[in-house]
Amino acid sequence: MATVDLMAKALAALTDLDASVTDVVHSLLDPGEVTAPLGISEVAELLGVSPHTLRYYERCGLITVDRDMNDHRRYDAAAVRRLVFLTRMRLSGMPMRDLQHYVELVDRGEGTVPERLDLLIEHRDTVRLRIRELQLSLVATEYKIATYGGAAGP
Repeated sequence: MATVDLMAKALAALTDLDASVTDVVHSLLDPGEVTAPLGISEVAELLGVSPHTLRYYERCGLITVDRDMNDHRRYDAAAVRRLVFLTRMRLSGMPMRDLQHYVELVDRGEGTVPERLDLLIEHRDTVRLRIRELQLSLVATEYKIATYGGAAGP
């Protein structure tokens, strides 16, 4: 699902005052949407990435994908859920080495939850800082647009 579609779905879900952030994120891709294994093109379209990106994630060890008898990749619901997380973390700027480390921790089991939490908290703080920097850049851009007689955005 493309980023614009994900944002629209998330914002619509957040209008429900009883919805938690966790519920909203889980609803972004309902596992019920993936009822049968999907091919690489279907998953790429669903997530708004290229098939090349999905093959790259597999080569980097971020995901393991089953193959059919013709050796074509078949992504089950669990693989798609992991890819949703991976693509959102990459979009947010998480480095590949951090994603690889995170996946290694997940694969090692529940004993790594504190380390995963630390990694995600650090990333969250980085994302928040980047958002503030982007907001400042947007203000500066809007100012320049206005000085040239253009209309500032909403």
